[in-house]
Amino acid sequence: MAAVNVRMNPFGVIGAIFVMICLWWYLFGLPLSSREEQRVSMKELLTVSIELAKRGGDSVYAIRTGGSLGQKVKGKTAEGAKEMLTQGDMESHRAIMYGMLKAFPGLRVISEEHETAPISLERVKDVTRKLAEVERLIQSDQQIPVSDIAVWIDPLDATQEYTENLTQYVTTMVCVAIKGEPTIGVIHRPFEKETVWAWAGYGHSENLKKSKEKKIDENDQTKIIVSRSHKGEVEEVAKKAFGEKTIVVPAGGAGYKTLALVKGEVDAYVHVTLIKKWDICAGNAILSALDSRMTDLKGNTIDYSASGNAKNEHGLLATLYNHDTYVRKLEGIMDNTKKKEKRSDSMNR
Repeated sequence: MAAVNVRMNPFGVIGAIFVMICLWWYLFGLPLSSREEQRVSMKELLTVSIELAKRGGDSVYAIRTGGSLGQKVKGKTAEGAKEMLTQGDMESHRAIMYGMLKAFPGLRVISEEHETAPISLERVKDVTRKLAEVERLIQSDQQIPVSDIAVWIDPLDATQEYTENLTQYVTTMVCVAIKGEPTIGVIHRPFEKETVWAWAGYGHSENLKKSKEKKIDENDQTKIIVSRSHKGEVEEVAKKAFGEKTIVVPAGGAGYKTLALVKGEVDAYVHVTLIKKWDICAGNAILSALDSRMTDLKGNTIDYSASGNAKNEHGLLATLYNHDTYVRKLEGIMDNTKKKEKRSDSMNR
């Protein structure tokens, strides 16, 4: 029996392979390596951040003026101070968190508060993506891969003061970090009807004005703003670093303290213990947009990556000018304090 010599038509083979590839794409989609990652308009994200900070602030305002706060202690700080939680915190959290997730599905959002039973996004009101002020002041846009973005939100900064009706300190804050770098910051004061925002490298709100530089003079009094709950501890450090004439201004809320710095009411904002990143990210972004700085006490930049630690454990220093000078003065004092603590510990063993 003679052998049968079968010859394949090369065009037929190519056609069959093409049909199989098309069928695969239809059933399973493009391979992951070929898919273009979702990108987010930073201009739209800025607008949404402003609107949601205000929306959260509306909840905070309504609950405070409505009477019952539903307050409780959710824990304690490392120093033993009570950490309060109110209905205002939670309603603001829901407004900002779910508003952001509805506007930008897939975005990584880190909040100070946590929801045990997430709500349906269908119940969340849509957020506008255009604001007249943003359109007027921001002339260009940037498209960023969603995986590079982390949004840090503080639904109610200065909760302790909120429960004491010291509402001037209360803020709601939203911050956008790109690859860990604070880029967009929004600080809203619901009881003062004041909102400031900035996008580093692109622009900021009209009401955000950086105060003029004050010359450093040893005869001048340096004003340092600090946490109300740490006034005594920081006052001792500040006077050793900047002189006995140093004035220490106690205040509630990291957002409030950052704005006091920007307005020139104080020369520096100092925090010597652990502070959470949702408390400081928005202020950090705003200072960056003003060519000013916020770092830890050693002058190191703070990383706001979504995968990173939410705790900033090495203190905080924020200034409008002469940041390195403040760092050097504080660093020497803090190093001496730690050496004394180590000697004391070894003697007590």
